[in-house]
Amino acid sequence: MRAKVILPDSEIPKMWYNIQADLTKLPDPPLDPETGELVKAEKLLAIFPPFLIEQEVSLERWIPIPEEVLKIYLSWRPTPLIRAVNFETLLNTKCRIYYKYEGLSPAGSHKPNTAIAQAYYNKKAGIKRLTTETGAGQWGSALCLGAMFFGIEATVYMVRVSYNQKPYRRFLMETWGGKVIPSPSRNTASGRAILESDPDSPGSLGIAISEAIEEAISRDDTNYCLGSVLNHVLLHQTIIGLEAKKQMEMIGEYPDIIIGCCGGGSNLAGISFPFIFDKIAGRNVRIIATEPTVCPTLTKGVYTYDFGDTSMLTPLLKMYTVGHDFIPPGIYAGGLRYHGDAPLVSLLYNEGIIEAVAYQQTEIFDASMKFIRSEGIIPAPESSHAIKAVIDECRLADEEGKEKVILFNLSGHGLFDLSAYDAYLSGTLEDFIYPEEKIKESIARLEYLNKCRQ
Repeated sequence: MRAKVILPDSEIPKMWYNIQADLTKLPDPPLDPETGELVKAEKLLAIFPPFLIEQEVSLERWIPIPEEVLKIYLSWRPTPLIRAVNFETLLNTKCRIYYKYEGLSPAGSHKPNTAIAQAYYNKKAGIKRLTTETGAGQWGSALCLGAMFFGIEATVYMVRVSYNQKPYRRFLMETWGGKVIPSPSRNTASGRAILESDPDSPGSLGIAISEAIEEAISRDDTNYCLGSVLNHVLLHQTIIGLEAKKQMEMIGEYPDIIIGCCGGGSNLAGISFPFIFDKIAGRNVRIIATEPTVCPTLTKGVYTYDFGDTSMLTPLLKMYTVGHDFIPPGIYAGGLRYHGDAPLVSLLYNEGIIEAVAYQQTEIFDASMKFIRSEGIIPAPESSHAIKAVIDECRLADEEGKEKVILFNLSGHGLFDLSAYDAYLSGTLEDFIYPEEKIKESIARLEYLNKCRQ
């Protein structure tokens, strides 16, 4: 059995998989908060190019990947599928563990899969500038990379707690020509309003999204890009799972369990959607989403319409949410500090097609250290949530006397997250108390808002 499965360049998928073509039930559509009716295309055209709006609503199963995008993908794709033999030995498990390693991209994560595509489509539409938000910095750095390839300016509003925790992410973005602003900032009305109520706000993805959208709306030459949540973003990430299916076929394996961390949902969707195609057709495969206990959108949130940002500038999306104005504690897995989940992921969870589990910060670093000291790769804190679930599933399978094949998405390396590992090794890493009351308050405000809207 080869420990690493490399797919030839010629076998790279030429199309993205659109799961909407195979769902018997589609997510409820985005609503205009002012009218309560379906969002009109002209409103979306204010911040998105028409090509991405078409992908957002498409029911075609296969969407061709443009040649210009494929050429850039080939600088790091296909990524390897690796069997974690040493990790299996450490765990003393009979399970076979595989991971798809997305840390080989220039930005060190899976995010360029959609950043390159979004930059391409915006360039094609004649856009000169892009704005976005970023939590831990993976998405922001990916968009700066994509913008550089296509000669577009990029401004990134980086959640303040991560801006301070992860300076090398900022340096990376600036090296690729991006402008990075800690959020909340005084550059926008949204940011100033937050700072007036809380001058020491750690920020959140919802706040950063508000600032990025506000800037995009204010300029005709500027569009906004989102790194997760929306249908077209999840679509672009399916190249991960499509490659993984081919690689597992090459060695005669098929996963019993697929695991991914879930903030907005693009990482989980990327590895799992091509396999959910099989699950819908009757194949027995479990899909597990992992999230932090301090921002437990799937495991503790409500399934309802909510805004994608704190200042209520986005359309209303039907999703699992803990409330658009909820600000999670400043955990190191900044990419998982989002208040809601992708409508597609939320629908799949609500329909029982996928599962979810939440973990504390120290236990995911405990799990990550086991992986590091057997496999050598340092995972991003976000991916460490998936590793914790792998350990739990192996233990359960061994107790039941079953040999499971487990596949997880190692969505990025943690070389820019070494301050988090330093905190763990020095014993200063702490767990945050689950903010149950704050989440209840946030959801109550959301329910009141929805009631008033109706």
